[in-house]
Amino acid sequence: MIAKIDRDGCIACGTCPSVCPEVFRMADDGLAEVYVDKVPENAKDSAIEAMEECPVSVITVEE
Repeated sequence: MIAKIDRDGCIACGTCPSVCPEVFRMADDGLAEVYVDKVPENAKDSAIEAMEECPVSVITVEE
């Protein structure tokens, strides 16, 4: 499973790293980023939750 963020649309709300810190973090430029190549097995549900809770729908999580 792979997570992606369209950083051009990110509003830096911090939701994704608060829901799934195993996959997402806030980068030095203030926007969220994915920092793992593959979503860990134990973080799949929270990565999907982060995608669903993103207020601007810029996160995708797919196989």
